[in-house]
Amino acid sequence: MPSRKLLGIGSRLLKPQARSPIPCPKITRKLHVSPRWQTDGVFKELTEMRVRTPWIEALRKKREEGIDPTQRSSTPATPSNRDLAPKRMSDSYHRVVIPLAQDPWLLDNYLNANGQIRLGTIFMDLDALSGVIAYKHTGESVTTVTAAVDRITINHHLKELCDLELSGQVTFATGRSSMEISIQVAKAPEKGASVQQEDVLMTCAFTMVSLDPNTKKPVAICPVKVETEEEKHLFALGEKNYNIKKARAKIGLRKQTPNDEESDLIHAMWLRQLEYHDPNSPLRKPPHTHYMASTTLSSSQIMQPQYRNRHNFMIFGGYLLKTTFELAFCCAAAFSHSRPTFLSLDPSTFDNPVPVGSVLYLKATVAYTEAVGNGASDAQKTGGLNDEDNEERKQGSGTRVQIRIDSKVRDIEHGSTKPTGQFNYTFLVDRDINVMPQTYEEFMIWVDARRRAERVRGSIDGDGGGGDRTGIGGAEKGEAGKNDGRGLRITE
Repeated sequence: MPSRKLLGIGSRLLKPQARSPIPCPKITRKLHVSPRWQTDGVFKELTEMRVRTPWIEALRKKREEGIDPTQRSSTPATPSNRDLAPKRMSDSYHRVVIPLAQDPWLLDNYLNANGQIRLGTIFMDLDALSGVIAYKHTGESVTTVTAAVDRITINHHLKELCDLELSGQVTFATGRSSMEISIQVAKAPEKGASVQQEDVLMTCAFTMVSLDPNTKKPVAICPVKVETEEEKHLFALGEKNYNIKKARAKIGLRKQTPNDEESDLIHAMWLRQLEYHDPNSPLRKPPHTHYMASTTLSSSQIMQPQYRNRHNFMIFGGYLLKTTFELAFCCAAAFSHSRPTFLSLDPSTFDNPVPVGSVLYLKATVAYTEAVGNGASDAQKTGGLNDEDNEERKQGSGTRVQIRIDSKVRDIEHGSTKPTGQFNYTFLVDRDINVMPQTYEEFMIWVDARRRAERVRGSIDGDGGGGDRTGIGGAEKGEAGKNDGRGLRITE
């Protein structure tokens, strides 16, 4: 090092004496040496499979060719002579291990402020994985999009931070344009071992649809070839789910009026509201009952290319799942003034794609509440009201809160608006709390959510849709989804 005198520090500057130069080693400062990971919330391996072209190159190509790939064309791009021979389920099987226990920098993307797993990030990975599995089944000549998330349920809570294994495959496809993909998230097993049922964190099912890249119309895909008993079981579940969805579409509230029981409940709630406002009646709205209009929470954001799908100009479904889930969590927390525990993502739909550069509007509403625990009356367990609304329930009770997210997208000039989907999340809160609709529209939201809650109860009791989807990639079968959420330490 040069002397302090040569630098003029602490004394007057002196003329240096002639001497041979002293070599000074070059010092390189490193901030950290951890491997580089993607920071958009999706595991690197899945991001590389989803995004194939840098955004600047995709944008330059679009401008040079003068063609907007988001718009429909009359010329099909899918080859007419595609091979549509049946494929085995195992052909589409894909497995990814996320090394959370090995890399603390990667773990940053998967933990919330309390050090618990951030489910929104996991949902992004699940949708990205479903896309990888879908293209292994369909090939690259078609455009495959997420049409619906049939259900995401928590099987077991995570007891410790560990590596997570995400695995799945196509479990139902008949040769039409749609396919069902079943995925599970589990504690990664030791090398050579298989996943045990008690290590399965969550299971889910995605419905994917294949479209012609130009015309945006559905195209046929390969059917699934069933070989083993386990595959027959999974295929039967997918077929049952498909038929249930078709039957429910015929009795939706847009096509049929509420049934007699639902009409009686609506009328009873309307009469109760009249009593609340009647000066001659001693009955008043309980402090733990809130009008639905007061529970809403909204957000808006511009869609950036960081979250695009493999076709570059549309936002991938996993980002919408993450964004809607976190808004639903905030809505449930604001409504209950407590920390909600996630129970399930109930059947949700993607209606229209969300273009890069558009503005996404989300509105969260507490659609339905349902009491749980020994202190709840039969009316409270089904979302109704009774004469004991003003009385405290027994200790240890709680409430299931169903949050509905309505989404719409507008172009940046706000010239056109399209609905993009409806998402339904159920949380458990450790409070006695109730939501009450007032307008006809709110009553329809309440009835629709009540039907969904009844189906969830049926699946928990073992007589509803969904079924056991464990067994993917070697997990042993067992009873899945039979937990009301108590003790789960999975939140946002």
